[in-house]
Amino acid sequence: MCGIVGYIGDKNVYPILIKGLQRLEYRGYDSAGVCIANTGLKVYKQKGKVSELESFVASKDVHGTIGIGHTRWATHGEPNNTNAHPHTSMNGSFVLVHNGIIENYAKLKNDLVQKGIVFQTDTDTEVLVNLIEYYYEQDGIDSAEMAVRIALSKVVGAYGIVVLCRKEENKMIAARMGSPLVIGIGQGEYFLASDASPIIEYTDSVIYMNDGDVAILEKHSLTLKTVENSPANFEVTKVDLSIGDLDKGDFEHYMLKEIFEQPKTISDTYRGRINPQKDDIVLGGLIDVWDKIVEARRIIIIGCGTSWHAALVAEYLIEEYARVPVEVEYASEFRYRKPIIDKGDIVIAISQSGETADTLAALKMAKQNGALILGICNVVGSSIARETDGGVYTHAGTEIGVASTKAFTAQVTVLTLFAFKLARLKENIDQETYQLFIKEMLAIPDKVESVLLAHPKIKEIAKKYKDSVNALYLGRGYLFPVALEGALKLKEISYIHAEGYAAGEMKHGPIALVDDNLPVVVVSAKDNYYEKVVSNIQEVKARKGNIIAVVTEGDNGLRNMADDLFEIPESHPAVAALLTVVPLQLFAYYIALMRGCDVDQPRNLAKSVTVE
Repeated sequence: MCGIVGYIGDKNVYPILIKGLQRLEYRGYDSAGVCIANTGLKVYKQKGKVSELESFVASKDVHGTIGIGHTRWATHGEPNNTNAHPHTSMNGSFVLVHNGIIENYAKLKNDLVQKGIVFQTDTDTEVLVNLIEYYYEQDGIDSAEMAVRIALSKVVGAYGIVVLCRKEENKMIAARMGSPLVIGIGQGEYFLASDASPIIEYTDSVIYMNDGDVAILEKHSLTLKTVENSPANFEVTKVDLSIGDLDKGDFEHYMLKEIFEQPKTISDTYRGRINPQKDDIVLGGLIDVWDKIVEARRIIIIGCGTSWHAALVAEYLIEEYARVPVEVEYASEFRYRKPIIDKGDIVIAISQSGETADTLAALKMAKQNGALILGICNVVGSSIARETDGGVYTHAGTEIGVASTKAFTAQVTVLTLFAFKLARLKENIDQETYQLFIKEMLAIPDKVESVLLAHPKIKEIAKKYKDSVNALYLGRGYLFPVALEGALKLKEISYIHAEGYAAGEMKHGPIALVDDNLPVVVVSAKDNYYEKVVSNIQEVKARKGNIIAVVTEGDNGLRNMADDLFEIPESHPAVAALLTVVPLQLFAYYIALMRGCDVDQPRNLAKSVTVE
């Protein structure tokens, strides 16, 4: 949730820290701060966004070549200057930045209070930095590294931390447990960050730290070991990311840029995986496990938020065409309700970042129970990618807008390819049908492009509904998850209360909300549910509801019933989710823009949910 950046080398550290925090701000923007080692540890922090920190330090001494920075998404303690990171120990020996949650902080804090430690903040992080200082001051502790390792052995929870010690100014100590940290390797210098985005300007060589790792970084040396003081295994990898991926270009917001990138990200996701010459789908990350997948008695898909909606689309596809039972689970619930998992089960974990805490924990639990674990994520080297028996990367590129857009369509693309391939391997569809599906997938990017061309019309429609208090989204079949996703986008960035429902459930409660002030977004296509959806629309119209319909081009039946239309090109129902979601993304974007909301960084939300 929070963003961490660090540097040790010969360069002036402050510009590196600030630029890194700006690139990590999508992970949290309640407050920000830096600490620079220069004849002492100088800490500057400020409530609000990174720009407010920049203004605050404009007249401060920020000279130095070693430092750490942090942008916060608040967990323990409200967002204010005091609770902002970095945190300093009581006697000033240590400064620390932290992403994660220390679950046993209350007990640790009580023990430290009994020993005379005085606390200044409401955070769990201050407990950890004081615990490190407490051990550092004990007899027999001869280094900051040892104090950090001893303190971490007492901690229960998740953490990615970077620590500076006043008496050992020429080194940084980092540690990871359940919260990502990446080490960038330069020439006589090292970088640290929560993800690779602040690092790529300086180096493409990185080490993804593993859980339980502790890194000791000096200007010309790097030591990796475990909390238990054993050598740690690591691998230096290359980051496939460019500075251009992190810029908004000519777009006003990252979210809008990412919506318009979807034709490319969908084609990038299936590029090399669809062989049009052989009329086949090849998912290289699953080659070694297809035999087990084909024999699976059940598939369980776990995810959170938008990833959960993508999983619902997959449930419809896999059950209809591959004829394998599928369960879709919220990762946050799945890990705690003692689910029944057998060795013949396949568990697919979906996460944009590959670091979602609930999803990662659920995946590990399923693995312990003997299930085959597959992953679908966007970040090479992420925790989920490293924990799985096989998987597929989505190739959506960096997604900085907090409200996910291109990640959703990339996930649905991968899941659709998976469903069609599995259906063919199980011989539940013939080669002709398989070829039809491949042809439909290849046509999707151009069709999404045509939907995007209608953005001026979508903007005009958004004007009519920008002052709405509530909204209802309805869909059936493959488009029911799209209704859920459309409602989520609207509530995330415009703060309008929106609910997504299976249209057939409308009479079981939601119809009570319908009046002449309620916009009802109906996601429809020419499929087996069409006549049922028409009936649902008539029920809303009879109660004076305002209908916004997503329809197939040329659908004059719904044209005459709806107040407003978003049109999509004709396509097979199995791929319609990839088209119908796009106008809903734009609709939410324009409404949020007109309401004066912060589209890229909506209140209370952060991009990568690495804590429970």
